Amino acid sequence: MIKSAIIEIDGVGPVLFDRSRRARHLNITVKPFKGVRVAVPHGLSFKRAEEIVYSRVIWIQKHLNRMKQVEQKYEAVLNNSIDIDRAKAREKLINKLNELAEKHGFVYNKVFIRNQKTRLGSCSSKNNINLNMKLVRLPDELIDYVILHELVHLKIKNHSKSFWAELDKFVGDAKALRSKLREHQLGLI
Repeated sequence: MIKSAIIEIDGVGPVLFDRSRRARHLNITVKPFKGVRVAVPHGLSFKRAEEIVYSRVIWIQKHLNRMKQVEQKYEAVLNNSIDIDRAKAREKLINKLNELAEKHGFVYNKVFIRNQKTRLGSCSSKNNINLNMKLVRLPDELIDYVILHELVHLKIKNHSKSFWAELDKFVGDAKALRSKLREHQLGLI
C-alpha cells in the first residue's frame, strides 16, 4: 500500500497525499511555506481521495491565495533577517523575564534560552522557563505576552479558563495577543 504521493491537481498544483493511521476522515490542510497536504485515512484509496480534493478545488484555491499573502509578508522578514546573536538574545530575554517576574511576583527555578523549531516558550513541571531565542524578533508587546504566558504557567499548569483569566490580569486581552502572535509566528518558526 502506498504511504504517500505527490499528485498534480489542476488549478492547485502539487498536493502531498499522506496515508494516516490517525485520520478518520480525509483532511485537507493548507499551510504557509508547506503547501497543500491531504491526510488519507486507511480504507480510502488515493484515487478516491484525489476525486474528493478535486471537489474542493475552489476552497483550496481560496486558502492558497491567503497563504501566498502571508508568505510574501514574511518572506521579506526571512530574507532580510540577520542572524540572531545568541548572547544578546539571552541577555535581552533574561532581563525581560526577571523584570516581569519581579513586577508581578512570580518565582521560577531556572531559565533556558534555546533555538527551538516549534515552540516560542514553555514552563516545565519543575518551574523551569524555556524561551526561544527567536523571540527577540517579535515586537516587545508579544515578547512580554509569551513570557507572561509562561510565568502564569508557574501557577496554573494548563490552558483552562482560569489560566486565560489569570493571564488577562497581566496582559489585558490575552486572546487578541495570541492571535497577533500567530500571525508573527509564521515567519519565525
